[in-house]
Amino acid sequence: MEIRVFSFLFAVLLVASPFLHVVRCQSDASDEVAEDGGELGIVGEEAQEFSDGSFSSAPGIDTICVFPKNSARLIPAGEETELLVGLHNEGEGTLNVIAIRASLHLPFDHHMLVQNLTVQEFYNASVPLTSQATFPYNFAVSKYLQPGSFDLVGTIIYEIDQHPYQTVFYNGTVEVVEAGAFLSIESVFLVTLGIALAGLLGLWAYGQIQNFSKKTKRGPKVEVGTRTTEADMDEWLQGTAYAQSLSTKSKKKK
Repeated sequence: MEIRVFSFLFAVLLVASPFLHVVRCQSDASDEVAEDGGELGIVGEEAQEFSDGSFSSAPGIDTICVFPKNSARLIPAGEETELLVGLHNEGEGTLNVIAIRASLHLPFDHHMLVQNLTVQEFYNASVPLTSQATFPYNFAVSKYLQPGSFDLVGTIIYEIDQHPYQTVFYNGTVEVVEAGAFLSIESVFLVTLGIALAGLLGLWAYGQIQNFSKKTKRGPKVEVGTRTTEADMDEWLQGTAYAQSLSTKSKKKK
């Protein structure tokens, strides 16, 4: 009975460990924001006001997101990451960009917030009708965040005719890695698998080449004559009755 209770408690701890880690990361990130005036978190009171609101998207506004220096979308923990937000205005009038914000969530449940990232404000950033513009956004996840896959949700906040709107420009999975780690666990696995497959292919090709070379080295068959064998037989039969009969027959033919 004690073993069953212990096994049940151990299973509960294993299931609850990711949630405990998320809570720890949130508290660590909050402490870091409090100590360092906003490297992670909200910038300015006006940005705080907009970040707390939820607005709809204006019609005719298209966005695109690009990681210019990081096509693999690997985010080093504690280091700054840059992305570019492209905006195309086919709406109802001139668009004024106010801020860009982003947040990090668990991939299997977006209600589980891991970290609110920097809100970056823009001043006098207007996009006329039928025009395009690109806006940089720099953010950094907490250096205490455990490496793994997370969902990044990025939103651009703007206004048209003094009415605030927001559009999600990115909602996808990114991978957080340790600072200075060039390869993730998945990347190492893929590289190892590729090397193993290349080695097997090389061994197969080597075996085929060896078989082909053996076939080409085989020379034509040389027929061995019977003259040598007959001479040997004559030496063995010399002095025997069979040899004498053969010599007698040959004399009679002559």
